[in-house]
Amino acid sequence: MFEALSSKLNGVFDRLRRRGALSEADVTEALREVRVALLEADVALPVVRDLVNKVRDRAVGQEVIRSVSPAQQVIKIVNDALVEALGGGEGDDGKRGIDLNAPSPVPILMVGLQGSGKTTTSGKIALRLRSRDKKKVLLASLDVHRPAAQLQLQTLAQQAEVTSLPIVAGQTPMQIAMRAMDVGRRELYDVVILDTAGRLAIDEALMEEVAQVKLATNPHETLLVVDAMTGQDAVNTAKAFQDKVGVTGIVMTRIDGDARGGAALSMRAVTGAPIKLLGAGEKLDALEDFHPDRIASRILGMGDIVSLVEKAAATIDQDEAEKLAARMQKGQFTLEDYASQLKQIGKMGSLQGILGMLPGVGKIKQQLSDANLDTSILKRQAAIISSMTPKERRLPDVIKASRKKRIAAGSGTSVQEVNKLLKQFDDMSAMMKRMNKLGQKGLMRGGLAALLPGAGNKRPF
Repeated sequence: MFEALSSKLNGVFDRLRRRGALSEADVTEALREVRVALLEADVALPVVRDLVNKVRDRAVGQEVIRSVSPAQQVIKIVNDALVEALGGGEGDDGKRGIDLNAPSPVPILMVGLQGSGKTTTSGKIALRLRSRDKKKVLLASLDVHRPAAQLQLQTLAQQAEVTSLPIVAGQTPMQIAMRAMDVGRRELYDVVILDTAGRLAIDEALMEEVAQVKLATNPHETLLVVDAMTGQDAVNTAKAFQDKVGVTGIVMTRIDGDARGGAALSMRAVTGAPIKLLGAGEKLDALEDFHPDRIASRILGMGDIVSLVEKAAATIDQDEAEKLAARMQKGQFTLEDYASQLKQIGKMGSLQGILGMLPGVGKIKQQLSDANLDTSILKRQAAIISSMTPKERRLPDVIKASRKKRIAAGSGTSVQEVNKLLKQFDDMSAMMKRMNKLGQKGLMRGGLAALLPGAGNKRPF
């Protein structure tokens, strides 16, 4: 989402680094370019003005001009200002995600415009609370206007393995909400998620309906779901809901699209409500906490190692990684082990997304794009290995021309792709042997090292 903004800001900072000592004129010129970059990223004008003024007040001074690395000082000041604009910095209590510190059942009211991903987000939150927080969750659809909305939420509940409130035809949103809370109390649910109806645009009828439901259910969290792709319209929507209904947090969806990122930078400053969660895909597990400091680091090209490690820890089977490390130390790494690693890396999402969390990778974004780094590559390689016999997976040296043709035909790939996989496996095996001779054990621990050698050396999880 922040790719264009990140690219432009890093261009500004690269020019600053090349100058060594900085004058006030240099800093002023750089801030002018930062201002343009923020405006082009669709950041609200008052937010841009406030952010640039903060940076100028801190940057134009002897502390920066006379520092050993003035460009780095300016970058740090911009980073701190971005963190503040995103809702972090001083006064940030560090609490992320949904607040469940209330008597059960905790009501969570989902609000937003139609098409923002509100119903899907309700399912994602239900899955997250069930699997991560071990909560008993009840989903209830209050949308009696959109055809099949209640059936959609019922399907999502099944996928998330949580309970959905039985549909009763003819009930009003208020009646459904009261019935959901009654069921939640009687059947000892921890959380009740109330998915309200959306509209194509903000109107009085929508606001009145949401306000009545909120008054009757007294939700502990009122989460506004906004589509990051709508840019400043998302900010306007958030402000309208905050003024007329009142929200405790914002969930931004479709951040994996080509949105320019301005909505996220504007949201906290314009509404005063924190961004709590980010939706990065259609899958039910594609939901993550919003961390202002980590987002600022991504924008400035400094990566996000903490999120990368957390993502790996949540998706990679540690027992399997331990067994693989032991086999590698004995020189027993096979194509079956490689296939297992490919499968675990695939669970972490796209390779571009993974690599984008590494510091400095933003500068080679175009090369990564040209290389077509995609999980489809992992799937094709896994298909190739699946088409091999057990003997071929254990002893790839037996795979000659006729076997390669059979494997390619069975996996729907080409002989060239089979050769490429075998060559990659040979190179990796040779590298493993060299590393073991140097005494660096468990190189593959953590799963990422199958494609990013060295990621598991310090065993981060």
